[in-house]
Amino acid sequence: MKKVSFAEFGGPDVLHLIDAKEPHAGPGQIRIAVRAAGVNPVDWRLREGQVLGAHPIELPAGVGLDAAGVVDEVGEGVEGVEVGDRVFGEGASTYAEFAVLSAWARMPEGLTFEEAAGYPSVVETALRIIREVGARSGQTLLVSGASGGVGSAVLQIARDRGITAIGTAGAANQGYLRSLGALATTYGEGWVERVRQLGHVDTALDLAGSGVIRELVELTGDPHKVVSIADLGAPELGVRFSGVAGSMPEALAEAVDLISRGKLHIPVEKSYTLAEAAAAHIDSQAGHTRGRRVLVI
Repeated sequence: MKKVSFAEFGGPDVLHLIDAKEPHAGPGQIRIAVRAAGVNPVDWRLREGQVLGAHPIELPAGVGLDAAGVVDEVGEGVEGVEVGDRVFGEGASTYAEFAVLSAWARMPEGLTFEEAAGYPSVVETALRIIREVGARSGQTLLVSGASGGVGSAVLQIARDRGITAIGTAGAANQGYLRSLGALATTYGEGWVERVRQLGHVDTALDLAGSGVIRELVELTGDPHKVVSIADLGAPELGVRFSGVAGSMPEALAEAVDLISRGKLHIPVEKSYTLAEAAAAHIDSQAGHTRGRRVLVI
């Protein structure tokens, strides 16, 4: 089978499309014929060799955690899923023609493989950081870097929970943020004052790692009311860095519920082939995404 792999840490050029042995489902796992794989910032952070405790890497390594596809192997002890089912979920080395998943759910009706591949890690992250930052109904949550996949999920989950969201993004994405129910403003010079004009901020999330931790603490008045998923230096300012995933099965179940109720939709901004994985990483690292990027197999 074809698979994207890297044998050394580095830039996008270390990614290579190789011929590899097919993986097989072990106990408690399933294997899918991958139809699409989600492209997440964690993918290129791991490729660069960033130390992320939840994802130890042994080289050579595959790439990718999220995927959607058709079940073609069911491991020992697995119930409730059969060969031929359309599922999405999380596994390992999902930038490949076949991948083993450790957590999955049936795809909601009407969802394409391309769309489904963009949800697992994004929704898990969004649910986790909303919980960790303590955002509650009736409060206002500031989301810095809100137009990407995680931001798109956070804004819609917040709306569903009665939380007012203020989102920052580039000028081109202001209408997009408003379409997701957020109060929107641009980043750049004067952004703190623009946020203040939109309302009092109770809690804040840093999704872009653009050096705004001090300002987020200033706006909330308390470093414990700020969580970052993108700035590894956040703990130096007393702010929690959230990098360890919670329960993926629970996140997938909530994603299915939200999608089925019409409360969550994350658009796919751009699709790539397996051979274009390096280009997908370059684009992901550049930011300014509206929704998700995925590989289509």
